Amino acid sequence: MTDSFRLVVLDRDGVINEDSDAFIKSPDEWVAIPGSLEAIARLCDAGYTVTVATNQSGIARGYFDEQVLDAIHDKMLTGARMAGGEIDFVAVCPHGPDDDCDCRKPRPGLLKQIADRYRASLDDVPVVGDSLRDLQAGASVGAKPMLVLTGKGEKTAQALPDDLKSTPVYADLASATDVLIGAGS
Repeated sequence: MTDSFRLVVLDRDGVINEDSDAFIKSPDEWVAIPGSLEAIARLCDAGYTVTVATNQSGIARGYFDEQVLDAIHDKMLTGARMAGGEIDFVAVCPHGPDDDCDCRKPRPGLLKQIADRYRASLDDVPVVGDSLRDLQAGASVGAKPMLVLTGKGEKTAQALPDDLKSTPVYADLASATDVLIGAGS
């Protein structure tokens, strides 16, 4: 990869789309957070390669299958394109919390998949999430965790452990994007 290659990793639920404690189980339940798809377009315009790393234990729990997940992601990808952006890659952990896999955040497997795909270091790569596990996964690979207050973000911000207290906090993906674009120009 060239020195100009810039990567960003986004969590899905709570960062790009509204989250639900009952899981997003169909394309109809996938609703973009206002401004998130436009933020993805702005990241792309600024030269970022946008990727997503998402835990989707609803598959392991039997709430939906991989075909439904593909349809949900098609809706997300189409929405990003319609806004003028592109999500280049979606890394998914389909496992449940008790499956002891390496890919379920806070473990680093999804982020390592992204690094391997692009043959890129994750040092200082922005990892934008709304949950502690997103931030922990980013920190575990030397990335730059960023917390948004959408989704579970407000609850997460109130309980940050000492090692993540310096994590920058933003109202939403659009606000985090403003800073990334400003920092990257």
